[in-house]
Amino acid sequence: MSSVIKLNQHEPPRLAAVTTIGSGLKRPECVLTHQSGLIFVPSWDGSGGVSIVRPDAPTVQIHGALPSGVALKPNGIALEPGGRFLLAHLGLEHGGIYRLDCDGSVEPVLTELSGRVIPPCNFVLLDRSSRIWFSVSTTVSPRWNDYRADASTGFIAVLDRSGARIVADGLAYANEFALSEDEQYLYVNETFGRRTSRFTVGTNAKLMNRTTVAEYGRGIFPDGIALDEDRGLWITSPVSNCVLHVDSRGRQTVVLHEFISNHIDQAEDSFRNAKFSRAYFETTPANTLRNISSLAFGGSDLRSAYLGSLLGDAVPKFETDIAGLRMPHFDYPLGRLQEVARST
Repeated sequence: MSSVIKLNQHEPPRLAAVTTIGSGLKRPECVLTHQSGLIFVPSWDGSGGVSIVRPDAPTVQIHGALPSGVALKPNGIALEPGGRFLLAHLGLEHGGIYRLDCDGSVEPVLTELSGRVIPPCNFVLLDRSSRIWFSVSTTVSPRWNDYRADASTGFIAVLDRSGARIVADGLAYANEFALSEDEQYLYVNETFGRRTSRFTVGTNAKLMNRTTVAEYGRGIFPDGIALDEDRGLWITSPVSNCVLHVDSRGRQTVVLHEFISNHIDQAEDSFRNAKFSRAYFETTPANTLRNISSLAFGGSDLRSAYLGSLLGDAVPKFETDIAGLRMPHFDYPLGRLQEVARST
């Protein structure tokens, strides 16, 4: 069993505390946990879909494909009650939100916004009111041309009974976001703005009163975000392979890292000179944390932290002394998905 990383004891981050579950995964960028012990991650294997990671058992794949036959490229995923998934499609030029059933069938949920095809989508979230929130990192095509400090076309949109609409824009490469427990606040990572911003959730889901809750320095390009029971934020950064904790006062603590100094120096130099490329997300010299991109709390006490990644073929895991916020999907009934997960 891995040792517990104690956030407030200022001990050096320890890779030895990390174990892994699952195998044979392909781009498990986003990670979802469930009270059943099952872990769900996106898969870019074959036609694309979702991988079900089971403790001490082989991984189960649910493959799907877009109605056009084009392979799914799910980046963020969300679990719906009954065991279906919402997928944020990160195509080369087009995005959209799709629904994947456990039998592999796929249906479009939203592919156009204000009469225009939705650009590649980054993340999707289902709130307690069944509103679907999603982020588009940039409207620049191809998206890697906007890996710049002056990025400003990212946005967050919502789909509910009133239709689909943008509720916040002008973001510096909008990435993962999270709602507070009372869903009165939304936190979003602006990757190339190198900050986490907070909005008040207003009437009709309008995001207002934008404030910066954290700004990041050398090597940190914030990607994934999760909340804990003490209102702290857990931030993951690929490139530097770092997990940061930001407490309710904005104080930052490095929880875990696998820094490769020369690699970070090169990335920083490229970023300063507006030459940052997708190669920094598609390669890494790290051996354990393979461009970590998300974090989710699971386990019976929500003190197990599971990490998504861009390049790993398994899910890294470590134990911490602070419990994560219990997400709504953690207790959703799985329906037929439970049977699929038990298949071999």
